[in-house]
Amino acid sequence: MSIVCNASMESPGCETRTPSRIGDRSNSDVVVRIRTQDARDEWFYCHSNILIEKSKYFADRLSDSWPTCQILDSRNCVEVYCQDSDFDYHVSVLRLLYVLVDGSVDDMCHGVKNALGILQVAVKLECPQIITACVKYLEAVSWEESEEEEILKIIPRMGPQAEPILDRLQPVTQSAIMGIFFSTIRFATSSPPPIMNDLKTSAQEQLEYMLTEDDDAPLLAADDEIKSEVKECAKRLFERFNYQLEALLCEMESFSDGGKILSFQSLLSDLSWACQILTKLEIMREFVCNWTDASDKIVMVVKQASPTAELIETKLKAIEVAAKVLEAIGYGTVILPTAKRLHMVNVWLPFVRVTKPFIDSAVAATGDDAPAFKMDGELWQSLESTFVSLILALPSTEQAEILTEWLQNEHIGYPDLTEAFEVWCYRSKVAKRRLSVIAVNHDKIGTH
Repeated sequence: MSIVCNASMESPGCETRTPSRIGDRSNSDVVVRIRTQDARDEWFYCHSNILIEKSKYFADRLSDSWPTCQILDSRNCVEVYCQDSDFDYHVSVLRLLYVLVDGSVDDMCHGVKNALGILQVAVKLECPQIITACVKYLEAVSWEESEEEEILKIIPRMGPQAEPILDRLQPVTQSAIMGIFFSTIRFATSSPPPIMNDLKTSAQEQLEYMLTEDDDAPLLAADDEIKSEVKECAKRLFERFNYQLEALLCEMESFSDGGKILSFQSLLSDLSWACQILTKLEIMREFVCNWTDASDKIVMVVKQASPTAELIETKLKAIEVAAKVLEAIGYGTVILPTAKRLHMVNVWLPFVRVTKPFIDSAVAATGDDAPAFKMDGELWQSLESTFVSLILALPSTEQAEILTEWLQNEHIGYPDLTEAFEVWCYRSKVAKRRLSVIAVNHDKIGTH
């Protein structure tokens, strides 16, 4: 094996320097024998001055203090044992001892995996120049996900000299996290040109990830500053939605304009996402109140518009947001007075039960060609359960009126209010007996 290298060897009594070649037997004075347990065994003719200068391991092995030094082929011999998987990395390190001049291995590492292998051997053989060069390389290049996992397994064992490699993985300060969060929430709730919708969707996904507790804690705590910023951004988003809603009410014929439909639909999508963030942070109240106040107008706009593919999807988006708002009301996340709760049922129950068969028929007519029309079945089921909860929390007289209308309606199948009907029947039947007991107890208290 003969490789021409940049290392050189000074001849005795002469100022000239002749190039040294790994594998050149003519002026080699050391054999490095790399061996594995799988019987792989190769000799490399080397030069002691290069090995001693660039590797503390070889310097120790070739020193007078080393107890034994095998002689092989009339030369000192240093045996290095390694795993078969590391053999080529040992060869690379030997080669780099000859060619590494300026501390750069850019054209020799050939990727992250190879650089990690060379670094581990360089640490083992105590080659500071190669270690530094590998650290600089790994610190500068990009990593694939699998490579990153491998780095996390290997580098922490390499000691302080390899720590710069992990700089990009270190936890950041809370102020840096807050800065990223504020910038992202403002962009995620803005209305950029349609060409940037994918960027906005990505920002929304990452915000949700930041706030989600999974195997790790959320990236930041939902303190008052965070909640205040999110509420302000959600408020501005709803103001833009409300402005467009009012404009559409004034010019209903303009809703056939594809651009305006898509813009309105985009705002509904953003509101649906905002509900998820507001729910996580437990700050839904203002949004629920705003949506409740605007519900009549929202339903009026989407009901009167001409039935197009874009409108069907817009109706779905409106129902998605309404479902989240109704759930917050129905399960006590946000407490509203009876009149407002009754109003929400009276507005959204008729709209939902008419819209669902309309969407189902559109899906059946188009088949798999219209996946955008398909709404998560769990959402329909959840919405049905929410209506039951809302109705059962109303005064019994209002329950009776809603159930009477439901039993007479042609769309009795959805939402199925059977559970609410059964509970109402039971409550109504036992009401006198229950309340008479309460009245007797009151009379007893009054006589004392």
